[in-house]
Amino acid sequence: MITQQTFAPVVLFVYARADHTQCTLDALAANPEAKETDLFIYADAARHNKDAAAVQAVHDVISNVGGFKSVTLYLREHNVGLAQNIIEGVTYVCHQYGRVIVLEDDIVTSPAFLGFMNAALDKYQTEPNVWHISGWNYPIASQQALPETFFWRTMNCWGWATWDDRWQHFKKEPAKLVDNWSTTEIERFNLDSAYDFWSQVTANHQGNLNTWAIFWYATIFAQQGLCLNPTRSFVANIGNDGSGENCGTEDVYRIDLAPRFNQGWPLELNEHDFAVSLIKDFYQSLKPSLLRRILGKIKRVFI
Repeated sequence: MITQQTFAPVVLFVYARADHTQCTLDALAANPEAKETDLFIYADAARHNKDAAAVQAVHDVISNVGGFKSVTLYLREHNVGLAQNIIEGVTYVCHQYGRVIVLEDDIVTSPAFLGFMNAALDKYQTEPNVWHISGWNYPIASQQALPETFFWRTMNCWGWATWDDRWQHFKKEPAKLVDNWSTTEIERFNLDSAYDFWSQVTANHQGNLNTWAIFWYATIFAQQGLCLNPTRSFVANIGNDGSGENCGTEDVYRIDLAPRFNQGWPLELNEHDFAVSLIKDFYQSLKPSLLRRILGKIKRVFI
């Protein structure tokens, strides 16, 4: 007897970017698995009156979505913000289905995205050390020297997936992290000081930031979990144009999408040292030189 494969649901979070949302939906619908995939769309309400027209334009886009097994809309009556919208939406859908694939309204996918994410969710469902599936990777050098996928400690949130028995451990408790994590833990959390992820925790603790993703990473890190990453990305972020809530305007993350997935799984269930070293090199390349930092400070002083 042949049983039909069940595909994980996709939950998409949108707000006030109609053009981005349409691009995201069009790309996702081009995945062969889309027609067998349940899509849940969480649309936040306008934060300010000036956003009302843009929010309504998004509602117009999502009210006419086709190409999926089903489409369920959750239209917020009051603005809850991106972090709460994602936490609540992922929690609900993940609990209902046991697994979830997550996108935001500025993530354009390869036609191979859903195939990769579902294959990974199936393969590692019973492997408790694997907590997170990423669809995106950094534009690192020497990709040809890496396997098709690899494990590492850090979570990427531009197109991702997980299971309910992992997500149920999610906690957003910045005060507890600040009070209890050691300097050694923070250094390792910061990818051995390659990038200051910890500053997002402290900014949330101080009330200067309200985000969710850094706490999912912290949850995985505290459990010594692994994240599966593709070497070539199955998603691209089109929101680095100043339109997003937490995105800049300089797109240093531009990549070409992988057109297919060839079932190249990691051979060992541990962090891939060489892949991590390449990502560290990428982060180092983003840091301004000492001379540029000095000149920048001088410029700020005398302007």
